[in-house]
Amino acid sequence: MFAPKVVDRRGLTPLDAAQQRRHKLRNLAQSALLLGGMVVILALCGWVLFGIDGIVGMALGGALALAFSPQISPQLVLRLYRARELAPGELPEVFAVLDQLTRRAGLRHRPRLYYVPSRMLNAFAVGRPGDAVIALTDGLLRSMTLRELAGILAHETSHIRNNDLWLMSLADLIGRLTRMMSLLGGFLLIFALPMWLGGAATLPWLLIPLLLFAPQLTVLMQLALSRAREFDADLDAAGLTGDPAGLASALAKLERYQRGPWEQILLPGYRIPEPSLLRTHPPTGQRIARLQALYGRPAEPLPGLKAAGPLRSQRAPVALAPRGRVFGYWY
Repeated sequence: MFAPKVVDRRGLTPLDAAQQRRHKLRNLAQSALLLGGMVVILALCGWVLFGIDGIVGMALGGALALAFSPQISPQLVLRLYRARELAPGELPEVFAVLDQLTRRAGLRHRPRLYYVPSRMLNAFAVGRPGDAVIALTDGLLRSMTLRELAGILAHETSHIRNNDLWLMSLADLIGRLTRMMSLLGGFLLIFALPMWLGGAATLPWLLIPLLLFAPQLTVLMQLALSRAREFDADLDAAGLTGDPAGLASALAKLERYQRGPWEQILLPGYRIPEPSLLRTHPPTGQRIARLQALYGRPAEPLPGLKAAGPLRSQRAPVALAPRGRVFGYWY
């Protein structure tokens, strides 16, 4: 399940194996319970509306939709971000690190690297394990050391290896089916209300709270599932690099750079005003604390990593920021 342990030159194990197993089991249990809870809510919607046939119909409809629904092309997403593919000669150190991570993760194909001309500090993965892409922004490449960037690449590689993109697509499908059933139930309730007032029909009272709370509960579970997968990707990234501090340093830098100094003092929650329950990513402090808890002894990073110093780049800095579009914020 984990990559081979990284051992330093003194023969000491740098990561606490017991902590790794404990965190891994907790992350997997959370993901299974949350996804199972979403399935239960969807099945309950089908049962309240149509009985056993509704549960069977939801299962068959979900399976067919998952099997035949069109997959979003990674190239379409990358075009929205004006991304272009990087050649190994442009960032040889980064490609060397990604080669090591690919081998340790057991992936057959190295994810392709794409460059996003944006000053924002961001990285994301798209595609499937056999045809995956990791995109890095200009701001991220200029701000991170190679050691920190290795942690970020390991995090995205873990998402690819764990097939988290498919898992979140499944959760999204369940959420959309639940909202559809809730909407259908609302129409049925409207048509049945006059008959109930006239005494010609009985009103299914369980339908009312189901219509009110099922979609919201599903959304909250979907957000919690996203946070659980982020924790799991952090854990696996630490296992791939053998260096939890590298990713922890990158997360702290992301948190610091995304806010100005005055915002940190006067408006610490300005850019994340929503409650923690509604965030797709866990709080940075919790992620760093979990990474630091993995240490048994001081670790040594992947071979060839530099402890400090930004990456060398011949590109001029960019100031491109996302702008509001019809369907969201794109570049």
